[in-house]
Amino acid sequence: IAYSAGQIAVVGDQVLFPGKVGRDVDADQAYQAARVACLNCLSGILEALGSLEKVKKVLKVTGYVCCTEDFDRLPYVMNGASDVLVQIFGDAGKHPRSTIGVGRLAFGASVEVELVCEVEV
Repeated sequence: IAYSAGQIAVVGDQVLFPGKVGRDVDADQAYQAARVACLNCLSGILEALGSLEKVKKVLKVTGYVCCTEDFDRLPYVMNGASDVLVQIFGDAGKHPRSTIGVGRLAFGASVEVELVCEVEV
């Protein structure tokens, strides 16, 4: 089993789409942030394993969305992460998922993603 640490949508030292979803960030931007955060998770797994071909199955995705109290499109936002996993791994990328709305994330990020994968050793 490989666990990724929570990752945010950061490229270099630039946080993409910082702020609260529903106020500073719209749902489509947050969807993109979830995609980038998920790719950052995969980058860490790639570094640890040496190849993403060792990923047999995505077991679980957890997403945290920094949002206003009335924002209710949390599942749509996390589809950004889920969609990229299915694009990369096909059926092995299909997974259960939890999405949690939160008041604040590190570095002002709008989305954070964690992955758990079954891997070959």
